[in-house]
Amino acid sequence: MPELLPLFLNVTGRQVVLVGGGRVAAAKLRQLLAVGARVRVIAPEISNDLEEVARPFQGRDRGAESPAPQLNLTYRPFAPSDLDDAWLVVAAATPEANREVAHAAEQRRLFVNAVDDPANASAYLSGVVRRDGVTIAISTSGDAPALTALLREAIERLLPHDLRIWMDAARRQRIIWRRERIPMDDRKPLLLDALNDLYAPTAEPAAHADNTFAHVPWLSAPEDSWL
Repeated sequence: MPELLPLFLNVTGRQVVLVGGGRVAAAKLRQLLAVGARVRVIAPEISNDLEEVARPFQGRDRGAESPAPQLNLTYRPFAPSDLDDAWLVVAAATPEANREVAHAAEQRRLFVNAVDDPANASAYLSGVVRRDGVTIAISTSGDAPALTALLREAIERLLPHDLRIWMDAARRQRIIWRRERIPMDDRKPLLLDALNDLYAPTAEPAAHADNTFAHVPWLSAPEDSWL
């Protein structure tokens, strides 16, 4: 497996083609709709799971255009021309159909997420933790999705419940740092000082922010990766 480039995509309002109508496709559809993608689902038929996800976005009359442009269901097998207006492709059908979709996407230089088929995938939808403006993605390159889920749960438990306060403080500090041209090497300790100041008037220990991550050695990242 080649090394992957971690990347966050803004797909809001952009067309994503999802091939497949089963339970796994339903989970992918939920992810895509949640971030504002315009999704076209291509499948001869859809499962109850996918229908439930689609119901708030899609008219019930088969073959009708969606009253909301965010979702369209097309009830037929995949055709390569379905990708002509796509920004991203997700293949969640049979292995044979996924290979066909992956080949068509490759011909058009489109990234494709092929579910349970890393060899035919050029993109991977990661496990995601979202809280208070922070998004953390975890990937095992499609090789170990169960481990991805375990890591996601572990990170969710690690994050502080008052992360919104941390985010607001970091945003304010970044404005000051950029205005005053504070070097990158100085920003991490300054941020910890700012967070500790937030807790000083309370019963929280003064080193609250520092102690939260003190037992996590992999958070000792190079300073140039901070903010």
